[in-house]
Amino acid sequence: CTGNGICKCRVCECFPNFTGSACDCSLDTFPCMASNGQICNGRGTCECGTCNCTDPKFQGPTCETCQTCLGVCAEHKDCVQCRAFDKGEKKETCSQECMHFNMTRVESRDKLPQPGQPDPLSHCKEKDVDDCWFYFTYSVNSNGEASVHVVE
Repeated sequence: CTGNGICKCRVCECFPNFTGSACDCSLDTFPCMASNGQICNGRGTCECGTCNCTDPKFQGPTCETCQTCLGVCAEHKDCVQCRAFDKGEKKETCSQECMHFNMTRVESRDKLPQPGQPDPLSHCKEKDVDDCWFYFTYSVNSNGEASVHVVE
């Protein structure tokens, strides 16, 4: 019974939190917990303590790896650029496409939010249309509200 139950008359009686004919299936979902607090990143099911990713783009032990996805920084750089600096590819459509986050300007990079806050935080360094670097952070709080801090 894989050490997770007792064999009685050639049938395993599983301890709590285990199931299966050999008690080899853990019902514990902790190993499936993604960094965002969701089971299998919301992109799979937890079976026997292992994620079975249902979205084919996502892989890994908690369905958080996506080789073909744009990173958070690249995904939001055009909107941050038009909101903060009024330039870039989305300059003309900024007010329609780029109002999905709250934006705060800060004076310098050391004024950006730092890791250790409760919300997941991405630090970003991207190039603008003039080939200059700009810096911002992107985070989403527990209510699903996105927040950007950008160095002016």
